[in-house]
Amino acid sequence: MAKAGHAWSRAAAEQGEAEEGEDPLDARIARTGCLEQHRQLQECMAERQDWRHCQEELRAFGACMARRQQRQP
Repeated sequence: MAKAGHAWSRAAAEQGEAEEGEDPLDARIARTGCLEQHRQLQECMAERQDWRHCQEELRAFGACMARRQQRQP
């Protein structure tokens, strides 16, 4: 059975998109400028084990990503 995680993480690593030892998804999110918001959301999820208790962090990450999308041509 495949290891749990993001489906595209392994493909990105195989393509050499991430630096050695760095999570490929984190590398992609870092390029958006929203890594801090993503980490805060991950920490909340790890602590609370329920996304419903992380709405503030979820909104902050979503807003950051939406701003990123608006800046792209």
